[in-house]
Amino acid sequence: KSVITSPSPGLDLNEPGVYEISGLAWSGGGRISRVEVSADGGLTWGEAALSGPVLDRALTRFRMAWRWNGAPAVIMSRAIDDTGAIQPTRDSIIAEKGMNFAYHYNGIQLWAIDAEGRAVNTYA
Repeated sequence: KSVITSPSPGLDLNEPGVYEISGLAWSGGGRISRVEVSADGGLTWGEAALSGPVLDRALTRFRMAWRWNGAPAVIMSRAIDDTGAIQPTRDSIIAEKGMNFAYHYNGIQLWAIDAEGRAVNTYA
């Protein structure tokens, strides 16, 4: 699982420019081997830097520079652990488990950034 903590609701972007997308990743199956970040709703992905130490089954911080041009954007992250497990999309979880699951939700979390720089929670 990974989650972007900045930008996020309450941590708005003031104007177009370079920002840091940062957050936390973890896995119950092993050590985080990488985190990928998308700023275009999952069309393209780039590898974020991990902050050490990267430990087995522990929170791992990640970060990546992002140039926001002032247009609406959808940012998201996905964690990959050393077992090869990749954080799934919400749609793939629903396809596998249906809508009747209430715990261990590890789907990709999206933040929609509007033209004013506000982050709003949305689903993949």
